[in-house]
Amino acid sequence: MRIAVCGGTGVVGRHVVRVAAERGHDVAVLSRSAGVDVAGGPDTAVDAALAGADVVVDVLSTTTLSARRAVAFFEATTRRLLAAEERARVRHHVALSIVGIDGIDASYYAGKLAQERLVAAAAVPHSIVRAAQFHEFAGQIVARASLGPVTLAPRTLTRPVAAAEVAEHLVRVAEGGPVGRAPDLVGPADDTLAGMIRRQSTHDGTGRRVLEVRLPGGYGAGLASGALRGGPDALRGRLTFDDWLRSPTRDV
Repeated sequence: MRIAVCGGTGVVGRHVVRVAAERGHDVAVLSRSAGVDVAGGPDTAVDAALAGADVVVDVLSTTTLSARRAVAFFEATTRRLLAAEERARVRHHVALSIVGIDGIDASYYAGKLAQERLVAAAAVPHSIVRAAQFHEFAGQIVARASLGPVTLAPRTLTRPVAAAEVAEHLVRVAEGGPVGRAPDLVGPADDTLAGMIRRQSTHDGTGRRVLEVRLPGGYGAGLASGALRGGPDALRGRLTFDDWLRSPTRDV
């Protein structure tokens, strides 16, 4: 099977590429570094990358807390990708989304909800895969919300999962054919973002001070509510955050 991975050099995408290749699939990578910019490059580059593809796995992401920018990004890239898939006669579109966001139509999650609506309404048969926040999210927050040794962590109750396990789930869904809404995937244990950052700092010996803050508005309320832990029917990953800190997949 030929699997095209959109966002194939990102946090999840690089694992999807690895897992798909290990399972014997022919893999095409769509990313700006590979010369394919789904957000703003020429259609010809996207069409060439999708030539012969059976499945597209879309794990594109953007860094913004603006609902307007998130919606604009995900609508533009999703429309463009779906149109290219129709031209290439792709048989299955797999989109990665986030558990528990139905009542949080704000900030980044507004963009993911807009993406889900476009995928569900498209002519290309699809599967939408929702996953919990990744273990890697802790390091991303350190990089984005730190001043020296101090990090501001949004109050977040979640059930985090390793990006490598999300990739395994995405590839299984890609292999199985379109199902509409695929099973959700969450991690094995409840956790908080602040707690994850503190334990990562201890493990890495960075001596980081973490201040937990409640973000305002619907987005902050959603993060703190526990909705992002997913529902009782979600599949559970194997690696806890603490296990992941010591695992080889952390550095892949």
